[in-house]
Amino acid sequence: MKKALYIIIPILLFALVVIRLMTNKETARQQVYQYNKEEAINVKADTLQLEDADADYSFSGTFEPNKETKLSAEIQGKINAVHVDAGSNVKKGQPLLQLDNSLLKLQLQSVEVQIEGLEADVKRYTILTKADAVQGVLLEKAELGLKSAKVQRSTLLEQISKTTITAPFDGIVTAKLTEVGAFAAPGVPLLQITDIAQLKFTVNVPEADLNLFNTNTTYHVVADAFPEVVLSGKATLIGSRANVGSSFPVQFTIKNTPELTIKAGMFGKVMLAERKGVKRMIIPASAMVGSSVHPQVYLVRNGKAILENITISTRTKNKAVVSAGLKEGDVMITGGFINLFDGANVNVK
Repeated sequence: MKKALYIIIPILLFALVVIRLMTNKETARQQVYQYNKEEAINVKADTLQLEDADADYSFSGTFEPNKETKLSAEIQGKINAVHVDAGSNVKKGQPLLQLDNSLLKLQLQSVEVQIEGLEADVKRYTILTKADAVQGVLLEKAELGLKSAKVQRSTLLEQISKTTITAPFDGIVTAKLTEVGAFAAPGVPLLQITDIAQLKFTVNVPEADLNLFNTNTTYHVVADAFPEVVLSGKATLIGSRANVGSSFPVQFTIKNTPELTIKAGMFGKVMLAERKGVKRMIIPASAMVGSSVHPQVYLVRNGKAILENITISTRTKNKAVVSAGLKEGDVMITGGFINLFDGANVNVK
């Protein structure tokens, strides 16, 4: 009887613990809020209409350098000198770095000595051959040896010239990637040179506004950081293929100010003639989600929230002018974004 109790009591205790744990789990599950994705979310929405607006047709874009390259050595060698630093202005052909060429110069001296001896042999054998004192084959060997030595000299001179790395064009050193004592090798960047005396300015233009631009036509361009500086930009490229946002790239070539005021990477606008009473799609900036690079809005379609990509042409205070992605009559969600997701059931108030 005692043996049976020893077995039954632990089993009963174990069963009680399991039952208690299951009861606690169920109680906790009931207390935790379970979000129902199928439940309709209450939102505020407006039906979009085109509005009268004075359109200045300014398109935002980015300034890019006319030329930019990272310099590397064509041969291997220890860096003996770096003549520039980040921010230095350089001219085309200006020496920037010097690699160790002492061994190459010693080899060149050796070849010069060979050439001097071979030239003397050629002169001597030429006289002796005319006098039939030696065979002509000796003169031929001396002449071939002299040609080979001169090729070696030219090769060494070319290698020595490559130990001096020069600027390929006028520009500014925008990155210094090495120091004296480092080892240079082909393909390893040492310096970055950027030319901003001339700039490229690129904007993305919606299909409907693409006819506003013509190649070889000059337009006014201003930088956001220096709105008082008005630059002239000639349209050099109008894209033939739309990008992900269904816009076309338009590129302008711009001459920078003498002080190089505009820097690569700055934002700016290309300004077109102002037009009055233009119908445009204007939405509140608070209705936009996503990022400034890829703006999006929620539209209501068949009782569901649908995330739609849009293209913004201009922003004014708390408003945004939409150039692509929306049309008149679309129902756009303007409030109630908590728990909202693409494809969610919505209830418009």
